[in-house]
Amino acid sequence: MSSMQSASPLREDFAALLEESFGRSEALEGTVIKGRVVAIEKDMAVIDLGLKTEGRVALREFTGPGREGTLNVGDEVEVYLDRIENALGEAVISRDKARREESWVKLEVAYDKGEKVNGVIFNQVKGGYTVDLDGAVAFLPRSQVDIRPIRDVGPLMNISQPFQILKMDRRRGNIVVSRRTVLEETRAEARSELVANLEEGQTVDGVVKNITEYGAFVDLGGIDGLLHVTDMAWRRVNHPSEVVNIGQQLKVKIIKINHDTHRISLGIKQLLADPWEGIEAKYPMNARFKGRVTNITDYGAFVELEPGIEGLIHVSEMSWTKKNVHPGKIVSTSQEVEVQILEVDSVKRRISLGLKQTLQNPWEAFAQKHPVGSIVEGEVKNKTEFGLFIGLDGDVDGMVHLSDLDWNRPGEQVIDEFKKGDMVKAQVLDVDVEKERISLGVKQLGGDPFADAAAAGELKKGAVVTCEVTEVKEGGIEVKIAGTDLTTFIKRSELARDRSEQRPERFAAGEKLDARITQFDKKTRKVQASIKALEVAEEKEAIAQYGSADAGASLGDILGAALKRAKKDDE
Repeated sequence: MSSMQSASPLREDFAALLEESFGRSEALEGTVIKGRVVAIEKDMAVIDLGLKTEGRVALREFTGPGREGTLNVGDEVEVYLDRIENALGEAVISRDKARREESWVKLEVAYDKGEKVNGVIFNQVKGGYTVDLDGAVAFLPRSQVDIRPIRDVGPLMNISQPFQILKMDRRRGNIVVSRRTVLEETRAEARSELVANLEEGQTVDGVVKNITEYGAFVDLGGIDGLLHVTDMAWRRVNHPSEVVNIGQQLKVKIIKINHDTHRISLGIKQLLADPWEGIEAKYPMNARFKGRVTNITDYGAFVELEPGIEGLIHVSEMSWTKKNVHPGKIVSTSQEVEVQILEVDSVKRRISLGLKQTLQNPWEAFAQKHPVGSIVEGEVKNKTEFGLFIGLDGDVDGMVHLSDLDWNRPGEQVIDEFKKGDMVKAQVLDVDVEKERISLGVKQLGGDPFADAAAAGELKKGAVVTCEVTEVKEGGIEVKIAGTDLTTFIKRSELARDRSEQRPERFAAGEKLDARITQFDKKTRKVQASIKALEVAEEKEAIAQYGSADAGASLGDILGAALKRAKKDDE
């Protein structure tokens, strides 16, 4: 009885120890513990965990991207304990999970401190690549692989290299890394160091790395500088490939350095002699030179006088007559032209050229060939409210003013008789070379009827003329003075002395009558006639002739006697 009683405490103690041992083991589940390799069977490693149990781990879990080596019996390793015992009585352990747990702890520290971590690109997935960060798998977006897009990532795979952690989420197991950030930081450090050793005005050697439309990028030994197309040569360069080629070694001058952006501007032409030195003496005012058209714009054409020296022919200096024409209609690229120097500005590096100045002024040529008074013929180019524009020799136009279309009729009425395209003869009245104007007259071709009548001496104030009625109007009659081309209008009040006879309807077109000239002004070119004035003059003359002989007679008797005598004289 006593022996049975003494054995009971021993069993209880053993049970307590066993339970304590298992309790400690269960507490280790879900943690990383150390074990020793006791055997290697085919592709599995048998590991003693020191918990009176063993576990198996596939040999492949001990190798991986960037981790090559052999596992031997007796090696101490760390594994992740999933469970103490499975159905086979073995511990469920994992080397991958152990490494992952270790890596996450280290990566979180590095992420918090902003430090770089080493990893290996081992696979390509949608949108990027996977990176092994010593057990933890991270995602590398395609845009974060390099500073510039690269086609082949093969050379970058399966090699250990630094990465920057951009984002971490342990709960989801997500890690995003960047290789580009590391490269940019390294490059920025290298650029800063290189830029610090360069100075503006310094001449350095470089290699053409890339060519664009606006210039070329030159490698100065780890840092690029821009050689702009305008700094490649003193002459005009249409494309950088005319001057440099990719891979070409050349000497360049540092024009400007921006220490904030690390941008460097380079130049080649600055190493050559400046062709603008002493330019005024080389190209004096009004001198003429030959050059080649290099560029045509809306406002003119550029002409190369020598390599590096260009001048501009403004559109207003291209032609005497073509005022609103695009420069490309007058000259063409690469055409050789003769130009005249109009202005040289060495400070602004500008030369103004003239093309039309090398040609004869067409208005001067016209004036020499067609002096005032000569007769010309041309096509009606345009009709305006001022008159007609006639095309003449030498691509110049002359204008016939409304007042020079007809001697007797208003120009507004006469201009309707002309239309575009009509060939018209005219007399040259005036040529103003400076204002580029030619005045023409059409009516002058037929002579001036007023001047002809005045020269003949037949028309003067008080003269009696025979007129032919051309038109009867309510206010009077239009008449033409016989023997001349002059017309005048006799108002109703001038048709007769007696008011009862002052009726225009008394007359008919084609009827002839006598009238007295009451006004004849050469300056104003006015002539007026009056029937009433003629009757009054005749009455005065009759009184003068018969008044003294018939002193006691009445006015009626005198006029009656005058009329009888006049009738008798006619018979």
